[in-house]
Amino acid sequence: MDVSLRSALLDPGILDVLHEILEVSDETEKSHHAPSRTYVRDTKAMAATPADAKELPNAYMFVIDMPGLKADQIKVHVEDGNMLVVSGERKREKEKDQGVRYIRMERRLGKYLKKFVLPENADSEKISATYQDGVLTVTVEKKPPPEPKKPKTVEVQVV
Repeated sequence: MDVSLRSALLDPGILDVLHEILEVSDETEKSHHAPSRTYVRDTKAMAATPADAKELPNAYMFVIDMPGLKADQIKVHVEDGNMLVVSGERKREKEKDQGVRYIRMERRLGKYLKKFVLPENADSEKISATYQDGVLTVTVEKKPPPEPKKPKTVEVQVV
């Protein structure tokens, strides 16, 4: 690839246009039998977002690497009562100087996504999240164990 073509492809303006062209709506994709671009993008994002899941005595803890995001760019919610969904998106910063062009782009851009099926004893009403140094920690408390059932005494009646 010659240098002028390489510099044109690395130009932020060209990259923005290419990104917009590749963003096809789900409606267009639903007419085909292939997976939608959103599904493919989410699948790639889930594979590229590293996470650890731990069980503690009183809670479950999920630790997700999400470098370069601000806390207000991260969403944590529960879907369908038992699916913990963590997402965020890192976009390339718009360059203030028009004369700037990228020579190399290696830092991860795009969507961060991780989904976890919560165990039955997880309390989806008691979730907290902290974000520090590019690492998100989500803690889901466990429900207290059910009270053991006391034996029920039935009085025997004489007929």
